[in-house]
Amino acid sequence: MKMISKIAGAGLGLMFLGSSVFAQSLADARKAIDAEQYQKAKSMLKNLTTTQADKDENYFYLGWVYLKQDYTDSAKAVFNKGLGVNAKSPLNLVGIGAVAHVEKDNATATSNFNQALALAGKNSKPYLYVGLSYLLPVSGSAAGPTGSKVTPADADAAIAVLTKGKAVNAKDAEVLVAMGDAYRSQLKSTDAYTQYSAALAIDPKSTSANVAEGVLWQYAENFEDSRKQFQAALAIDANYGPAYREWAETDLREAPKDPTQYDAKVKSAADNYKKYISLTDYSTESQMRYADFLIRAKDYTTLQKVTTDLSASAKSNLRVYRYLGYAAFENKDYPTAETALTKWISQAGATRLIPNDYLYLGRTQIAQKKDSLGVQSLRKALTVDTNQVDVYGEIANSLFGLHKYAEAAEAYKIYGQKSKHATLQDHYKEGFSYFQAFKGQVIAQQTVKTTKVDTSYLVKADSAFSYVERKASKPIAAIVFLHAGVKDFEETGDRSDIKGLAKPYYEQYVQLITAKASQTDDDKTNLATAYAYLGNYAEYKEKDSAKALDLYTKGQQMDPTNPQVKYYFATKKGAGKSK
Repeated sequence: MKMISKIAGAGLGLMFLGSSVFAQSLADARKAIDAEQYQKAKSMLKNLTTTQADKDENYFYLGWVYLKQDYTDSAKAVFNKGLGVNAKSPLNLVGIGAVAHVEKDNATATSNFNQALALAGKNSKPYLYVGLSYLLPVSGSAAGPTGSKVTPADADAAIAVLTKGKAVNAKDAEVLVAMGDAYRSQLKSTDAYTQYSAALAIDPKSTSANVAEGVLWQYAENFEDSRKQFQAALAIDANYGPAYREWAETDLREAPKDPTQYDAKVKSAADNYKKYISLTDYSTESQMRYADFLIRAKDYTTLQKVTTDLSASAKSNLRVYRYLGYAAFENKDYPTAETALTKWISQAGATRLIPNDYLYLGRTQIAQKKDSLGVQSLRKALTVDTNQVDVYGEIANSLFGLHKYAEAAEAYKIYGQKSKHATLQDHYKEGFSYFQAFKGQVIAQQTVKTTKVDTSYLVKADSAFSYVERKASKPIAAIVFLHAGVKDFEETGDRSDIKGLAKPYYEQYVQLITAKASQTDDDKTNLATAYAYLGNYAEYKEKDSAKALDLYTKGQQMDPTNPQVKYYFATKKGAGKSK
């Protein structure tokens, strides 16, 4: 993303708008919030809480700005001031509930939301903001670019309350836009489009509805219509920054589609994001939104520069250390990454952490050969959000790479059961890991006789390999051979008491490999193992010495060093029969 880096040096020195030019009305303050001009809105609302200190709404919207900027403590304090002015203020009760929701205190959130709606009467705004509260990420990031997507349950809750708000006031376009956003978070594009269209029918000059519809087209990769909606919003208000931000996101999404236009689209994304910043303010929060953009753009070089500069500021948002840690890891600056992530995790508080924080820390520690610490960090990712089942895949792959097979197998098993993203390769690794864990115990027992061997690992490996074989479009020789090995270990007693559990698998493996035009050294080594097993079965189970000799001879031709082949020809039964 070399073109994006031009933002850092070319266009972020902006004129800060002085508060003296701000219109002092709640309507203008709300308009500034919608345009994401948060510093401007805060200045206006702080003035209003002084000049109109008896109006509880002023406190709510000021607290809402703090909440959008990820300052939950400040937001809560302002909402409480609003309740001090009016203990039955529905909006400020919503605000207290919104803070609780962000902090993952569901009981407090629900209680305050219910109180607020009981007091709402015919006012649809409390319903609107309860719905918007459910759509706030619970990760300490208002922008939510790093794993803090709205959960299906929260989206459903938002839709339910917004539907009630729509019944209270069917002409509130803001309620419809919020409902569209909730449906969009669930990838229900048709439902979202219906709500956005209804909002525009009520208020054709709704900039937010036009932008929201444009984002919907962006999701569908209809980039032309997406840009038309952003242009429509800007025709209504040329200074509506979110239109430029989403335009930048659209350019960025479109860039990989045509390699010949890649640089041009990335430059366009950077230019549009620069316009967005210029239309908001050059505050720490604006730069944090720029960091959000850089994460999505995967421009980690620029992100590390921006976040390093931000971290030096006394007014820096603590969340900058999350981004600095992510960027430093991607840039292979592991010491910086570990320091930044440790600071973020230790100081942010549990309610602001997301699984990715521990995942990045774990990867960083493993990259520095701190394997045990890394595995601990990976496991902590699961304690942050047990619904993030894909974390099991990350943990499993890391444990697999560390050859911690027993633990890797369990993680792969859970991942395979719970995640829709698990592949046949993951199920294969599950079986392989269980098999390796079992063999490791068998080897250890030869030295330490008290070592316990867990035969359930074989059963689980058998199950995993069977699953892969059922789902694969055609037989995979490597899987068949491993499955044969599992069945071979399931045999009880010595070779003279062979049951033939592995026989069909070794026979299939022989068929698959001998059908190849040529065999690799590994193929030949494995064939020798297969022939030796089959030879033993012929000798002891079928009582067919001639067949056994033929099979062992084939094994010898593949790999004369195979221990079972050597033993056979060294015994009296095989003596003098080798050619």
